[in-house]
Amino acid sequence: MSSVYLAKPAGATRIVSLNVNGLRASVNKGLLDWMQAVDGDIFCLQETRLQAHQWVDTHKPAGWFTHLCAAKRPGYSGTAIYSRWPLSNIQDGLGFGLCDDEGRYTEATLTLPNEQIIVIASVYFPSGASSELAQARKNEFLQRITPILQAWQQHKRPMIICSDVNIAHTKLDLKNWSANQATPGFLPHERAWLDTLYGPLEFCDAFRLKNKQPEHYTWWSNRGQSWANNVGWRIDYQIIAQYLAPFVHQVFIDRSRRLSDHAPVVIDYLF
Repeated sequence: MSSVYLAKPAGATRIVSLNVNGLRASVNKGLLDWMQAVDGDIFCLQETRLQAHQWVDTHKPAGWFTHLCAAKRPGYSGTAIYSRWPLSNIQDGLGFGLCDDEGRYTEATLTLPNEQIIVIASVYFPSGASSELAQARKNEFLQRITPILQAWQQHKRPMIICSDVNIAHTKLDLKNWSANQATPGFLPHERAWLDTLYGPLEFCDAFRLKNKQPEHYTWWSNRGQSWANNVGWRIDYQIIAQYLAPFVHQVFIDRSRRLSDHAPVVIDYLF
């Protein structure tokens, strides 16, 4: 369990993914101060829960390049990207309503100072925990995004997908895996979808390239003492195109501050 953040190596690009569980709430808990302290270069946020008119300067680091993709429904879902460097070719949505109407996907192209080009995406997958209907919506999202991911790989897009996927992949990725095999977020078909993503679709779980140990989680229930006892799930990922794997330098999950019910996934890339 990581409780401090590691120093960023010289020349590294530090990318952070975090479900903020409400951007305004996370800012009130010290998000912007933490962003400065962790020395990230690109932050992908999920579950921002803001409309465009509610997204004000106090929610953004001064002088950064930022983009918000809001859901049509107020106070719900939403994604954002914050970057030290300009964002180009911004795309919101993937062409189907479940994603686009709920602000679940935004991407941008960045040219890093060393001229490396990457496509960064912030994605918020639906949760299936609340009902059978919610799980059906999640299943639809998985089905609809799969051929899109396949097409990206066929075109060799330099993708770094920062996402709350709402799925724990293996028994290493949640504390009570045995008791949760019939629980949404750890259902066999959900885990099989990640097997396909990291197998035939040729993406990588960037965190697991460097850390294969258990008890590194990114989400904890607000019930009981889950946070204090580290009874959690690893459901937040940086999913990268397979050929970008050699550029992953160091990885960690930062629990130094509780900015949300999720913890940030921090990865340093040496492009």
